[in-house]
Amino acid sequence: MTVSPFDHPLLSGLLGDEEAARHFSVEADIAAMLGFERALAEAEAECGVIPHEAEAAIVKALASFRLDTAKLRAGVTKDGVVVPELVHQIKAAVGEPHGEFVHLGATSQDVIDTSLMLRLRQAVEHIGLLLSENIVRLANLEQEFGGRALMAVTRMQPAVPITVADRTASWRAPLERHQQRLKEQSGRLLVVQFGGAAGTLDKLGGKAAAVRAELASRLGLGDAPQWHNQRDAFAELAGWLSLVTGSLGKFGQDVALMAQAGIDIGLSGGGGSSAMPHKQNPVKAEALVALARFNATQLSGMHQALVHEQERSGAAWTLEWLILPQMVVATAAALRLAAELAGRIESIGH
Repeated sequence: MTVSPFDHPLLSGLLGDEEAARHFSVEADIAAMLGFERALAEAEAECGVIPHEAEAAIVKALASFRLDTAKLRAGVTKDGVVVPELVHQIKAAVGEPHGEFVHLGATSQDVIDTSLMLRLRQAVEHIGLLLSENIVRLANLEQEFGGRALMAVTRMQPAVPITVADRTASWRAPLERHQQRLKEQSGRLLVVQFGGAAGTLDKLGGKAAAVRAELASRLGLGDAPQWHNQRDAFAELAGWLSLVTGSLGKFGQDVALMAQAGIDIGLSGGGGSSAMPHKQNPVKAEALVALARFNATQLSGMHQALVHEQERSGAAWTLEWLILPQMVVATAAALRLAAELAGRIESIGH
């Protein structure tokens, strides 16, 4: 068994999402970090900080760069981050006299955080598409079965008659609000990180702002002042991820309860039992509840990671690495499962 069910060779079929997970692979991370170093050299040459000959040498070296992963692993063990050893290897590949211009004015956190932003941009786009698919599927259910009758259930007791549309609206409407929230958040989230050693870009002098803007443009991210020790955008994203899975968990819980009654919903493709062949377990619905509770639990950790002492915190930063990727994959998995579950609903109501 692996440490995480999200990349477990067996459990990931239920709880994982390959498209979201690949953005957190070592290959994707290294590619994004190399992309940062290339764009930085180009931006600094454009702004007259380094010679164009140095830019050309760095770009050429990065195009054929082959890293030593064993040394990178050892570097992380020693330094706590991959960047010092990575930059050392890039400088060696560039060689003299231009190697000294690699990573000029930047710090490890600039590379790592911007790499994360580049990969989150793709992961969030994927999640956004899955969210849209769920909204469409639930709207289709509402259109097909919305006029049918259901008995409302309040505090787990029969209440008064309602329509199917009354219940499906409680599944669909929150997802539409989450869609709008994502649009509002993206501009605050998807920005470049570039502050240098202590956030002041002191090595770039009066050209600092111009280099940062050019770097952001080349990477397709928003331009913003450094945020090394200001992690509210990540906490906001984590809150959004938990809201999404929480809403999907409500959908899953409702479906599981309706299936338990056996009269309000018709489902195909339930899970089997090794001991009771007659059973059709609502596996996808149960997984939605579990993923909602998982993200809700992880959210407190992301709020703990807001506490960065002074200009940089190694501890809070590491905590983010432990939590955020799993929350992203959990959310993508929940959206995938919810869309599949909605597709399995053959009838609702009477």
